[in-house]
Amino acid sequence: MSFSIESKLGDLLDNETTKAILEKHLPGISTHPQIAMGKGFALSMVAKFSGGLITEELLAKVNEELAALG
Repeated sequence: MSFSIESKLGDLLDNETTKAILEKHLPGISTHPQIAMGKGFALSMVAKFSGGLITEELLAKVNEELAALG
């Protein structure tokens, strides 16, 4: 399975490797009190509701690392 910012947040958090990438760029995302609401959505969609906390620049960095996984 390949991962990207279009993957569901829940799938990214359920995989230890991809979770580590998210935590690297978005510290605390896995333990955020409202994270359960976003698990069914793509990370790119969750970013739109993050109030600017997940920027396009951060998404690009995360996507690059996720794509490198294969």
